[in-house]
Amino acid sequence: MQPTASLAADAAPSAATGPIIADGPLRALRDCVRSADADRLRLRLRGGGTKDFYGEPAAGEVLDLRALSGIVSYEPTELVITARCGTPLAELEAALAERRQCLPFEPPHFGPGATVGGMVAAGLSGPRRAAAGAVRDYMLGAVLMNAQGELLQFGGQVMKNVAGYDVSRLLAGSLGILGPIVQVSLKVLPVPAAEATVLLPAGLREALDLMNRWGGQPLPVSATAWHSGDLGVRFSGARAAVDAAVHRFVEQHGAERVEPAQAASVWSGIREHTDPFFDGEAPLWRLSVPSTAPPFDFPGQQLIEWGGALRWFRTDADAARVREAAATVGGSATLFRCRDKGTGVFAPLSAPVLELHRRIKRELDPRGIFNPGRLVAGL
Repeated sequence: MQPTASLAADAAPSAATGPIIADGPLRALRDCVRSADADRLRLRLRGGGTKDFYGEPAAGEVLDLRALSGIVSYEPTELVITARCGTPLAELEAALAERRQCLPFEPPHFGPGATVGGMVAAGLSGPRRAAAGAVRDYMLGAVLMNAQGELLQFGGQVMKNVAGYDVSRLLAGSLGILGPIVQVSLKVLPVPAAEATVLLPAGLREALDLMNRWGGQPLPVSATAWHSGDLGVRFSGARAAVDAAVHRFVEQHGAERVEPAQAASVWSGIREHTDPFFDGEAPLWRLSVPSTAPPFDFPGQQLIEWGGALRWFRTDADAARVREAAATVGGSATLFRCRDKGTGVFAPLSAPVLELHRRIKRELDPRGIFNPGRLVAGL
């Protein structure tokens, strides 16, 4: 059950999703899906596998989607690119870089095999998320295959399922439970004209206060990160604005400007989790909380991003304690990396939200063959 290349036939094209092309590999994929649905065979949708660690344990027979590869269309003047799900993420980013454009949300690869479909399915964003937005904010359209092998096209003249949702955005972070993401169209942006990083010493509480204060000021801050008494701040934008911000931080905060190569390595290390902080055996927790939330007193180490709104912990603290602490301030906690996922990966959903998930899943995958349980138990 392994498709070998390309796109689609059964839906009318739109400007938001680009042309849909019928070929053998797509037909092979459709045949696999229809056969699995008829036999109630569970399928584990997979691209490069660089995010296999993320989410609940995967189940089912692997359905490799990497052959559905290629950039379908790219309009630099319109800031839109359309690619198939198995397209290597590095290939797409290289094509954008040639025209000095980029994916503003800085998606992590977590390995050389990352694909466009995996990027959307995981829905993860990098250090620029607080300033630029998330993956879903740049989704213009998508082509999805349902469990009957039908191609559903979302975007342009926005098609919605009976539950009334814009499915192209719902796909971001869905971890494949709705079906294979055959093709996506994404909004892109120009690479910033200038960029610079500064580093200043700051305690935890001081760092949180500073990041929140800067968030309300006209500063070109594109990323922040605090760890072990050091606060890094990246500025991006017009040259004059970046230079003025660097000068201000040097004068007012005693900050030091970081060499460009070193700065690039620092932000890449945080995005790709190659920074030494992310090494180790202790569970890695990802807490999404209001930026104004007070510090959490967990044993172990922590790294803070997104102006205080994303807090990473390497800790052996009890899972219930971590989740309760995040929920108390209006946030959530995800067990991002851990050998034992027995306590659950994602924060439990409320009954109404869980029912919405079930309704959407039933419409697109009534027999539950796609990535069962990967996002929510029972789905």
